[in-house]
Amino acid sequence: MNSHGKKMIAPVIIGILLFLYYAGICVLFLCVPVPPALKLLLGLIPLLLAGVSIYVMAERIKEIRSGEEDDLSQY
Repeated sequence: MNSHGKKMIAPVIIGILLFLYYAGICVLFLCVPVPPALKLLLGLIPLLLAGVSIYVMAERIKEIRSGEEDDLSQY
């Protein structure tokens, strides 16, 4: 495994764990007996957070592949 592959392990694992966590919360909120509008709101927020975590993971993988591991060097 090359150095880029090793650096991508942590972001991928964290991204998957965050996605599973937020998806689980969404399923939990959808199973709770509350009014449909509240159920939609409580289920939508974790889904949005799961989507953001996947997006951030994808951006981090792009940074690692392009060689920009240290963002502070740009400033």
